[in-house]
Amino acid sequence: MQQFPTAGSRRAFGVVTARIVAVSVLAGLALAASAVSATTVAPYKGPRLADGAPCTAGQKPLRTEPLQIATARGRYRFTVEMADTDVTREIGLMCRTAVAPEAGMLFDFKTPQEVSFWMRNTITPLDMLFIAQDGRIISIARNAIPENEAPIPSGGPIRGVLELRGGRAAEIGAAPGDRVSQRIFHR
Repeated sequence: MQQFPTAGSRRAFGVVTARIVAVSVLAGLALAASAVSATTVAPYKGPRLADGAPCTAGQKPLRTEPLQIATARGRYRFTVEMADTDVTREIGLMCRTAVAPEAGMLFDFKTPQEVSFWMRNTITPLDMLFIAQDGRIISIARNAIPENEAPIPSGGPIRGVLELRGGRAAEIGAAPGDRVSQRIFHR
């Protein structure tokens, strides 16, 4: 003989069934979460900003060209990355953890203009040499503070800006009026 559940037993059966389903769903979610965490990427090990956040706005190294600076102390040769598009100029040396002593980045603005730079997402101090169309250094911002968003003005129309490791301009004795030789500058 088939027995039909009473109203009270149906409610109990429904509660038990709902609990079994809920436990099954939760167990499935826990398994899925552990599977996802097992396959996630290893913790971020790249450069970090001062607050510990990952610095991910950087760009891969750009093509390089030679550059020379003539100061009262002598001639100094550098190999510089060329930032000569809107995108490469905007990113610059962001997220770089170091700049070699004979390296840097030259920002080519193509035509003389007044510009301002900042240090957003730049995690190492930099010297910025603002250079006129004829290759003459018109101003230098020394040891620009990492991650500072205060504008650093060129002080007049420039063709290019050379970023070097912080303190490097002082090491070579660079000063306004010194000359930079590179293919983009014309006397």
